[in-house]
Amino acid sequence: MSFDLRRYAGQTNRRLLLGFFVILFLVGDGLIWWRYGWPAALTGVVCLLGGIALLALIAGLFWIMDILVKRYRD
Repeated sequence: MSFDLRRYAGQTNRRLLLGFFVILFLVGDGLIWWRYGWPAALTGVVCLLGGIALLALIAGLFWIMDILVKRYRD
């Protein structure tokens, strides 16, 4: 029986990232809702999604650059 460490590392990274976002939205936005109410919590969600969109854009650009470099390296 073989064990693929690259697949395991990728799976672990995905789970950690998912856990981070779950904690960020549930705990972070939950505390905003608890203290300031639902209008502030809605604003918090919009701000979090805007920040995540920018990070996703940067990650996507790096991913495309990685594909292009691997394709045209030779």
